[in-house]
Amino acid sequence: MTEGDMEAGTALLLAAAPAGKGCLIDAASALPPLAAVAPSALTGTAAATVIELADPAAPQTVLTRIRAAAATNGPLSLYITGQLHLDHKQRLMHLALARTTPKTLRYTGLPWHWLTSELKLRRPGTTTVVVDLVADADAWQLLGVEGLAVGYGTRLYGRVQPPPRRTVAAPAYVTAWAAIWRSGARPPLAHLHEQAAARAAVEGAVFLAVDASPPAVVPGYGAGSGHSAAPGFHEPAPASPGPATHAGESAPAPGAAAFRAEDYEIESPAPVPPAPTTGTPRTGTPLDGAPVAGTRTAEAPADEQPGHEPRPYEQSPHEPPAHEPRPDDPHPAILAAARAGRYTEAASIVALWESEAIRLHGPGSTEAVHWLEVRADLARLARDPARSCAWWMAAAEARLAAGQRPEDDDVVAAVDRAHHQWEQLREPAAAGSLAPALTELRRQVPGHREGALRAVQRRAESLRGDTV
Repeated sequence: MTEGDMEAGTALLLAAAPAGKGCLIDAASALPPLAAVAPSALTGTAAATVIELADPAAPQTVLTRIRAAAATNGPLSLYITGQLHLDHKQRLMHLALARTTPKTLRYTGLPWHWLTSELKLRRPGTTTVVVDLVADADAWQLLGVEGLAVGYGTRLYGRVQPPPRRTVAAPAYVTAWAAIWRSGARPPLAHLHEQAAARAAVEGAVFLAVDASPPAVVPGYGAGSGHSAAPGFHEPAPASPGPATHAGESAPAPGAAAFRAEDYEIESPAPVPPAPTTGTPRTGTPLDGAPVAGTRTAEAPADEQPGHEPRPYEQSPHEPPAHEPRPDDPHPAILAAARAGRYTEAASIVALWESEAIRLHGPGSTEAVHWLEVRADLARLARDPARSCAWWMAAAEARLAAGQRPEDDDVVAAVDRAHHQWEQLREPAAAGSLAPALTELRRQVPGHREGALRAVQRRAESLRGDTV
């Protein structure tokens, strides 16, 4: 399709920030450079309509403009410069507007989910969102866990940075886009993002590049596919730095009851063994090898171990894959971002797929629970055992609520992973806050061997003694 054959596009340029001391970014300075760019560059179409919103004050006004732009049939590009704040009461992200203050955020800021709700009604692949944002301390922490969601089928490029110290940030990322376009260059958006990111790098900033329109359900994943709790990533674990640890995890806290493999038949973290010569597929573990209930070793006969068929990237490097990964499978992109330390980008991809799974199948569906488990594994890779434990417990509880039995392998695996991550917590306060929920879950799901519940109870008692 040539550019002239495409439908007319729409570009919405939104720059908003509070006045006075609450201003974290000079958002309005992004508009003149963007307005100087040819409209066709902003939308990627021959004909284009450009809408500017400079320092709007009313969230309903912004919503009306976004809704009108989202209702158009052609390609839509949104360029958003501003700052994100977290509403503490509802735990919702807001884009601050001209009159926003910390006390009036819920009423004067634009809830981020208003934006995503409008975009999700559009045809997949027709919407691009480019952001240059500063996040306050609470919003920054939440973004590191949940990512920045823009909806199914929407391309996202951008920069998000923490609050600057004693200064106002400049929207260098979007102005770099404008400068490249004004030079006459028209690189693909992914390349444009890379060039702009190189020009706009600042300490602590994260760059987002989510350029995919996933199908509603990836064949091979979800209900009835034979894949269960394991999120499906795998990379060989590095050699263990000590007898009780592996990379990214710490030894159990002093005095804690160790959750040992030999006690509970949970495989210890170890490098991936060579593939068996018989060609029997081995069961993979998520990401870099956290213990999983029922995981079999390479030497174990397949018919003696519970498990499921591995994905190609769960297999040993020496073993030829059963089939090539699908190009529309998001798991390799998530793992690549996580491997590079881009956890916010990885979480944003997860949020995109999770929202679509919830929309199509419901929040308690197998498809939606899968993405809870992916979040748990990402938290583990990010060396955040508290969040990983909490996500694994949420996944186990969701499976139980959906009618799965406490002895089902998927449920046991989720609880065992939660237990393992809890054992990695060295902060007594964090471990103690999770202990009651894990203890109750262990009563429901004791696992395949006796002793797991007693281990939780012993450490919980020790933690209570430490705080007295």
